[in-house]
Amino acid sequence: MKQLNRTNFPGNQYPTKIIQFGEGNFLRAFIDWQIDLLNEKTDFNSGVTIVRPINTDFPPSLNTQDGLYTTIIRGLNEKGEAVKQARIIRSVNNEINPYQQFDDYLQLAHNLDIKLIFSNTTEAGISYHEGDKLTDRPALSYPAKLTQLLYERFKVVNGDKSQGFILLPCELIDYNGVELKRLVLRYAQEWQLPAQFINWLKQANTFCSTLVDRIVTGYPRNEVEQLTNELGYQDQFLDTAEYFYLFVIQGPKSLEKLFRQDQLKLNILVVDDIKPYKERKVAILNGAHTSLVPVAYLAGVDYVGDAMQDQQLRQFVIDTLAQEIIPVLSLPQDELQHFADAVIGRFQNPFIQHALLSISLNSMTKYRTRILPQLLAYQQKYQKLPVRLTFALAALIAFYRGKRNQQAIPLKDDQIWLDHFADWWQQWQQQTLSTKQLVQNVLSQTEHWQQDLTQLPDLVDDVTEKLDAILAKGMRNALSQYC
Repeated sequence: MKQLNRTNFPGNQYPTKIIQFGEGNFLRAFIDWQIDLLNEKTDFNSGVTIVRPINTDFPPSLNTQDGLYTTIIRGLNEKGEAVKQARIIRSVNNEINPYQQFDDYLQLAHNLDIKLIFSNTTEAGISYHEGDKLTDRPALSYPAKLTQLLYERFKVVNGDKSQGFILLPCELIDYNGVELKRLVLRYAQEWQLPAQFINWLKQANTFCSTLVDRIVTGYPRNEVEQLTNELGYQDQFLDTAEYFYLFVIQGPKSLEKLFRQDQLKLNILVVDDIKPYKERKVAILNGAHTSLVPVAYLAGVDYVGDAMQDQQLRQFVIDTLAQEIIPVLSLPQDELQHFADAVIGRFQNPFIQHALLSISLNSMTKYRTRILPQLLAYQQKYQKLPVRLTFALAALIAFYRGKRNQQAIPLKDDQIWLDHFADWWQQWQQQTLSTKQLVQNVLSQTEHWQQDLTQLPDLVDDVTEKLDAILAKGMRNALSQYC
């Protein structure tokens, strides 16, 4: 069987105009996949050089396949039909390891066709590393490596302000572009680089903050044999992802033209402020997950997809989003509903086995960050409590009892919560603590909630009533009151 490379599979090659820090599955099934579509359908005509941000031998270099690899996109399309699309990605030209090819790395600054820099170096990648120097070959941290490259470009173009870069970090931190720029400026000042360079950094380069959204399931270990037979060739860089994708960029409107959005409409949004889109994702996608987990798991279900095939649980998620989360968010309601519909489709993806227990990690913090803001906003707006979000809170407290029927639940959270719940549920079992007192104990942890939730009108009584119902009747019967 043939190996995937440009000799066995000749096709288009595009001039290098993009640098990408990060060789991982996410960027390859998200950024490089979109670039490949733009190259095929428009005059975008841009190839990518990947820079490996850390010095590792695994995964092997994409150069072993001349930059080629296959994406397999699987999920439900806009019509709710299951689709599976395999595509050879030709947008990546080569990969450079700056630890072994530092001169080649700096040489990228000499290519004036290169205007775009993408990155995904994980959340820990955009961080300061003490001791990085300009003379290192290379510096350790990503922002320091980037400063080396930017300073090289500045010298090559003699400070020409038309020859800067557009930087689009994809790391999952708030305002990633702002943070990356701050760190680059910090290194420039720490290294005592000339004032003209710092000026050029600020004026000639555009650091955009982004929000990326796509579940990338990566190398399909358990299906490799079957997929290889279907494809008819061998590819050690196979990359699988869901059908849905969204790329939100906080930046100048000129980016729409740059990404040829008049020629091929990808799901790219160029916006003035990324914050409402971040809130939407956290509240709707992550909020739906967090409210679903304890309810579905205690109802006897183990996977998100199975929960969405269950009429009662599916209705719970749909109603929670439509009636209690969307009404308190700031974007237009129809846009939010459209996103929520897409989320339901994503949860139903038959190609992804998403275990509820894996999402349950640190659920107490997730409830505070993903659901509590909507619960409080709803209470303020309507002067009453949202019944499903409070039910999810009662279910969460029941979940932390650590038992489903007679089976132990492997709870994963901060030790302080695990200790608290073990203690409180034991007292409840011994009838030295009432359900209401247990709820009061949970809601009065001001250090966690950043406020005393027992002071919120009716919340203690409301959650107590729902928790009592779950304990007395079981999850299904308790839930039947709401869906």
